[in-house]
Amino acid sequence: MSNAVVKLSGSKLAELRKFYGTNEVPAKAASVQFSAKLADTTITAYTSGKVLFQGAGAGREAAKWGTVEEKAKTASSSAKGDTLPADFAKKSVIGSDETGTGDFFGPITVAACYVPADKVELAMELGVKDSKQLTDDYMRKIAPDLKASFIHSTLTLPNDKYNDVQAKGWSQGKMKALMHNKAIRHVLRKLDGEKPDAILIDQFAERGVYYRHLKDQAEIVRDGVLFSTKAEGLHVSVACASIFARVAFLDAMDELSRKAGVLLPKGAGQGVDEAAARILLKKGPEFLQTISKVHFANTKKAEVLAKKKIKG
Repeated sequence: MSNAVVKLSGSKLAELRKFYGTNEVPAKAASVQFSAKLADTTITAYTSGKVLFQGAGAGREAAKWGTVEEKAKTASSSAKGDTLPADFAKKSVIGSDETGTGDFFGPITVAACYVPADKVELAMELGVKDSKQLTDDYMRKIAPDLKASFIHSTLTLPNDKYNDVQAKGWSQGKMKALMHNKAIRHVLRKLDGEKPDAILIDQFAERGVYYRHLKDQAEIVRDGVLFSTKAEGLHVSVACASIFARVAFLDAMDELSRKAGVLLPKGAGQGVDEAAARILLKKGPEFLQTISKVHFANTKKAEVLAKKKIKG
C-alpha cells in the first residue's frame, strides 16, 4: 500500500474536509479530525495537522494539497541483532517488550502489539515513540487510545510467582522468554489467520539462548521472529508494546503501594532499601515477599536497616 503525508494549516484542513465531505467516514481514534474513503485512497486528517493518504491513489491525492513529507530515517546503526529490511518500519509487525526486571518492588510485565502497515502513521499520531523519551504520566494518557486501536496482549508475573520460580533456579531470561512467547501467541491468535510480515522482539538474549529457555514449551513461535536491541526505535509496534508493559507495571505498583500502605519507589536504590525496611517493621517479611523480588540485594540491606531502627 502506498502512503503519503502532508502537513496542512487549519484553513487548508477545513478546505480539505469540504473537498472530500461527500466521502467522509467515521473517525476511528480521538486524534483523528476527519476521515474519508475514495475508491482507491483513504484520507485521514489528524489533530496535529498531518494528513495521511493511503492506497493506490495516495500520491495523486496528496499532490493536490502540498509537498509530501519525507519520513525521517530511523537511527538504527547502534542496534545489535538481526539485520532488518530497509523499509522495515513501514511493515506489518508484532513487537514485544518488557519492563520491571530491574525493580525490587513490583512485577515483570511483558506486552506484545500488532501494528499493521496501514496503521503505522496512526500509532505515531497517537503519540507513540521510544518509551524512554516519554514520561509515565504521558504513557498512561495515550495508552487507552492505543489499546482501542491495536491488537495486543499484556502479561504480568506476580511477585509471589516470580519468587517461587526464581527459587527453583529460573533466571529472569527464562521468565521473560516464556512471557514474550506467550504474549506473541496471544496476539497471533487474536489476528485470526492474518499473518504479520515479521515479529520483532526487543533483544534481551541471543536467539539460541532464547529458544533454549522455551525448549519444554508446547507452542513456540519461530516463524518470522527477529531479535534486535533498541527495537523501540526500529518499529512502532515495539514502542507500543513497551508502553503497554510500562503502564501495566505502573498500575501494579499503585496497587501494591495501596496494600503496603507505603508509596513504593521504583528501581533498586537506597530509597528502595529504606521503604523495604519500613515495610518489614510494619508488615513483616512474609508480606514483603509478596510485593518484591526477594533475591535482590535490597532484601538484606532492608533487614540491616530494620534491625538498626529496632535497636535505636
